[in-house]
Amino acid sequence: MTHKEAIKILMLSPLYFRMKLSDRKRLVVEFCAMHTDIMQR
Repeated sequence: MTHKEAIKILMLSPLYFRMKLSDRKRLVVEFCAMHTDIMQR
């Protein structure tokens, strides 16, 4: 999953916009890592 795809999904949550930019970036990286981990199983 690309970061752009992850952001599209995360933007569906109203909490995403309440986060600081640095926290959003970390969330996107973690989201992509979790997705990759799940898809490799």
